[in-house]
Amino acid sequence: YAMTSFPQLLRASAHSPAMLSYLDQILSNKAAPNQNYAREIMELHTLGVNGGYTQTDVSELARVLTGWTMSGHGNFTFSPNLHDYGSKAVLGITIPASSQATTGTAAQNEGETMLNVLTSSPSTASFVSSKMLRYFLRYDPSAAQISEVEGVYMSTGGDIKSMLRAVLSQQNLMTAPAKTKRPYHYIVSAVRALTASVANVSVIAGQIANAGQSPFTWLTPDGFPDTAEYWSGNILPKWNFASFIANANTASSVLVSVAPFMTTPSASAIVNAIDRACFGGEMTQRLRDELTSYVAVSPTSAARVRETISLALSSSTFQYF
Repeated sequence: YAMTSFPQLLRASAHSPAMLSYLDQILSNKAAPNQNYAREIMELHTLGVNGGYTQTDVSELARVLTGWTMSGHGNFTFSPNLHDYGSKAVLGITIPASSQATTGTAAQNEGETMLNVLTSSPSTASFVSSKMLRYFLRYDPSAAQISEVEGVYMSTGGDIKSMLRAVLSQQNLMTAPAKTKRPYHYIVSAVRALTASVANVSVIAGQIANAGQSPFTWLTPDGFPDTAEYWSGNILPKWNFASFIANANTASSVLVSVAPFMTTPSASAIVNAIDRACFGGEMTQRLRDELTSYVAVSPTSAARVRETISLALSSSTFQYF
């Protein structure tokens, strides 16, 4: 659903047993509504912490969502026996009381209705737009940039591709500062750039863990921080990985061939090949000069070429995007 619409994406996550389990929704019932998922769907997924909801809205939405659970080992289900059929009021929307005998499984629609309310809110449009701008463009989007993407959200019903076009407009890209690659992004981008053959993915997972961003290990549901300041003291594990991947020549785990970089064994040709693979042809002149000088010592040596690739991956140019 990443390239559909935000309402579709949110609805898919709301029906995901993994999400319902992680945020304790499967523990919720009419006798003891669990507020965890109700709080996070407003605070982190839609309205934002300053989006206009109250603690009362959290507790009432938790009642609305009672019955949303899973069966077996990962199937979403709605359980009428767990649902609270009393009257509820969330974000100014009143849901009248009913009974299990008259409503039954249709009570799931109370939650579906609230998902529609959340995704159609201008607060959600603003919150999601600002998150997309911060992730894809810059840490400090302007009010005008947020307003522009927010307008696209509201006019398209949260169409993600349309919003991305607004985020990644030529004007925005030309004026955006560099963003640091977090460890996961950095390592995966290096593996892709070098077209590494990975026979044992746990080796790469271990490198990501060493760099501090092992998937599913951040304890709170807001995700790993996306700021340069948080990761700025974490450069050594990246350098270590750059050396590891550039020198990977054991087919049983990870293998990187330097043959594509040595088609023409000259310093300039080798650096050009590194530029195409790792920088999309946009290597800075300063880095080009440094790498050319280094590999020129022995351009026919595979070991020297691997060291040059390691230096390229260790550079600030590759550390940022």
